[in-house]
Amino acid sequence: MTLPPSLRAERVNQVHAHMTLACSVALFLAMMVVGCSNQPSIVPSSIVSNNPCIDAILAEVAAPGQIGAVSIYSHDVNSGSAPLAWARALPALGSSAEEIIAATPRLVLTGNLTSGGTNAALAKAGVKFIGFGVPASVAESIAQVRAVAKAIGRAEAGEKLAQRIEQAAVMPVRLKKGPPKSAIIWQAGGFVAGQGTLQDELLARAGYINASATYGLKQWEILPTETLLRNPPDVIFMPATSSGEEGRALTARAKLLRHIKGKARIIPFPDKLLFCGGPTIIDAMKAMTS
Repeated sequence: MTLPPSLRAERVNQVHAHMTLACSVALFLAMMVVGCSNQPSIVPSSIVSNNPCIDAILAEVAAPGQIGAVSIYSHDVNSGSAPLAWARALPALGSSAEEIIAATPRLVLTGNLTSGGTNAALAKAGVKFIGFGVPASVAESIAQVRAVAKAIGRAEAGEKLAQRIEQAAVMPVRLKKGPPKSAIIWQAGGFVAGQGTLQDELLARAGYINASATYGLKQWEILPTETLLRNPPDVIFMPATSSGEEGRALTARAKLLRHIKGKARIIPFPDKLLFCGGPTIIDAMKAMTS
């Protein structure tokens, strides 16, 4: 199924939420059990974020002490895009309007497709917020970095990060010898990044041909293991480790892939490199060009 451009960000958010919901709920319950004794309080009238992709940008551009809270997803070791130590030093904030309003923030940085009418409720309550989508290209990612940095008065830091992303994304592909290799990014759950995604652009910038179309896949669709075994690409980017049910599925998948040993190179590519653009692009390009 092909998703129209207006729903790309929502689909990525749904994938992200599916993969991290269990961990996030467990974290929330754990904090409730201990009475949140180790959870610092959100400073009133501070800047807060409930979006893990925005958190990743804030970790790079915000001044010390400037951010009052980050998304609860950023406290998750498996899915957080921001540095874990930085995120866990700050209070975690969920996505409900009630929780955000109770924090009495000066500014909320959030997604522009927040479910449940959260953004509408914030507007009705007079809470200032700025919504950001999920970038579908390197250019959109860089523009978002600049917009987030400008929103918190850190334009200069945002420009420095934007330049780092530009440098990482403009790899000297022309120096590679031989014809380009085919590749896919095969994430947990079997989803593959197809044409029209940020990941498709990164593959091209790293000198690969995205093989998703070879299997009849569009933007974000599932590639069955059996199909991959019959016709593997030259390179498969996939997670090396995971936990819970996804971890067991990953172990089973790795055993099956032994049958194509010598036909395809498997390169570790953590799922969390798929969730956001921004500074994540730098690590994603490192993985693709290793």
